[in-house]
Amino acid sequence: MIAYIKGKVTFKGGNYVIVETGGIGYIVYVAGKNISNIKEGQEIKLYTYLYWKENIDTLHLYGFLTFAELELFTTLNSISGIGPKSALAMSSFGSFTALKQAIESGEKLRELKGIGTKKMQKIILELTGKIKEIESKRKMPSKMEDALEGLVNLGFKREKARSVLEDVFDENKSVEELIKEALKYLGK
Repeated sequence: MIAYIKGKVTFKGGNYVIVETGGIGYIVYVAGKNISNIKEGQEIKLYTYLYWKENIDTLHLYGFLTFAELELFTTLNSISGIGPKSALAMSSFGSFTALKQAIESGEKLRELKGIGTKKMQKIILELTGKIKEIESKRKMPSKMEDALEGLVNLGFKREKARSVLEDVFDENKSVEELIKEALKYLGK
């Protein structure tokens, strides 16, 4: 697996760039939104995903400006019926949060080519669960973890308490202050 590629952009096409590093030029497919931010001659670092299509022995290298985009791409690409081209287009939202907001509004997803209503519904169903799973695995600051455990011990549901704590979290507040602040919203 190629984790990232760093080099000079020697050519920019409609949906790809050629990045030269170590005397070798690599074709890297990039989302349309990102390709507009890349210029020929620019030094660049792209996080990459190497895709191998077995039935036709083809390798494609997909590139992302941020690690969050790569993470989003790999999650989307794992959904049955969503190929790398659709996943690449949707990864340009940049993060799970931005994609979640786009899904909830529905407007921005309609702009993506090749994603019809049925496919969008499938994405929404499968991705909603995956987003919750990934968000729950993300590491919280220790103060937030302690406050969350305190709220759960007081009888609040973990998901609801976590959501409120994410809204009120301030690194300068103590665990007790975080719990008090969260209780103001949980008590409503």
